[in-house]
Amino acid sequence: MAAFKELNDHVGLADQLQTGEDGSVVLINVFTIDPADESDLLTAWAHDAEFMKAQPGYISTQMHKGIGGSATFINYAVWESVESFRAAFSNPEFQRRISEYPDSAVASPHLFKKIAVPGFCVD
Repeated sequence: MAAFKELNDHVGLADQLQTGEDGSVVLINVFTIDPADESDLLTAWAHDAEFMKAQPGYISTQMHKGIGGSATFINYAVWESVESFRAAFSNPEFQRRISEYPDSAVASPHLFKKIAVPGFCVD
């Protein structure tokens, strides 16, 4: 089973799930693992992704792997709303699937919103 480590020391995922934030959100989940557990991580993640893909409000997901022999992975998932992500994340079936991650896995999930930065990014 994966351990959880908050990405932000001041605002945790549980706090974020309680917000009434409007619009789409992006889940960034950073995974660190023992390199020997890469296959097990990807198998567990694909099983989760299959479940999430069928949930209302799911838009897309993509897994990324650090280069140069890194055992750090980042999952980037887009959801229609905090509410839709919260419903999927708190679903008992999803919570059961979390136990399938290798013991060396540490997951750091955090929700984000796209912002505008003049001259560079649009919201």
